[in-house]
Amino acid sequence: MDEADGQDLEARLAFLERHRAGLRRMIAARLDRRVASRVDPSDVVQDTLADAAGRVDVRLPEHTSPFFGWLRHLAGDRVIDAHRRHLVSQRRSVTRETRICDGSDRSNDRHLPGRLVADDTTPSDRLVRQEQLAEVRAALDSLSSRDREVLAMRFFEERETSEIADALGISEGAVRVRLLRGLKRLRGRIEDLS
Repeated sequence: MDEADGQDLEARLAFLERHRAGLRRMIAARLDRRVASRVDPSDVVQDTLADAAGRVDVRLPEHTSPFFGWLRHLAGDRVIDAHRRHLVSQRRSVTRETRICDGSDRSNDRHLPGRLVADDTTPSDRLVRQEQLAEVRAALDSLSSRDREVLAMRFFEERETSEIADALGISEGAVRVRLLRGLKRLRGRIEDLS
């Protein structure tokens, strides 16, 4: 972090750039799929890093919390803003979108077979998959936010134990315990729902 302390803009940007890939994975894992069709995770990362670059001089002397945790918090705020803008706001809501096809757009013709033939082999397979997804969602929702966060960081963001520990400001042992506990609870919830 010493690189970011100085006035050297290049060093500050290089310091922040180290976190780009991790932030992108984090944002992509948290964006609602409907919002992701409108908002590229890379754009959210860019906004987050630009915001961080402007605030890093103020942040460094004031905070003792982990730097990546602070970046994740900034990115999380951007994800919430994107959801508000594209899901909650009535004017821009993705739920109001309709596709108008007048036949002049021939570029979609190559996608037509995929729309007519389901990816699943049978309607019952599709129903089973939807039920399984609902069970997993319910099981995840029943976990504490701390357990969900550690599981998301490990399996969706592909973070190492040491990175999770640094981001959350806890020990690596605590991360391993939370991972194990979260996986056990998730498995138990899924088994209870089945």
